[in-house]
Amino acid sequence: MRTLPERIVTTRATGTFEVKLTPQSSDEEPQGSTLARLSIDKQFRGDLEATSKGEMLSAGTRVQGSAGYVAIERVTGTLHGRRGSFVLQHSGTMTRGAPQLTVRVVPDSGTGELTGIAGSMTIIVEPGRHAYEMEYTLI
Repeated sequence: MRTLPERIVTTRATGTFEVKLTPQSSDEEPQGSTLARLSIDKQFRGDLEATSKGEMLSAGTRVQGSAGYVAIERVTGTLHGRRGSFVLQHSGTMTRGAPQLTVRVVPDSGTGELTGIAGSMTIIVEPGRHAYEMEYTLI
């Protein structure tokens, strides 16, 4: 007898967050591009009630509005009432003011009741406010 696969349901989480970026020391001397390293501290509210800590590397260029960054952050708290942690990986660029950002859950990074989490997050930046929309599955 064949067993039917479990139906995977995608869930959406929304809310706001506050972020504090703290510059860290850098040994790099600017030579056309400015490299920076920053620590990340976030407080999420809404469907995701959590804190996160992480690291960001960024590069600015001589062209106004062009830059790039990568970051890793560990998120710890509750997501729709499930307690645990997971890691987010960011990859972003800005080309003369046009942003492109991908934020994904690192595969197999979930712990506790968030073990098996997969998904992505959209970050919405508005004047004086940061928000998130997260689409995820739990296996």
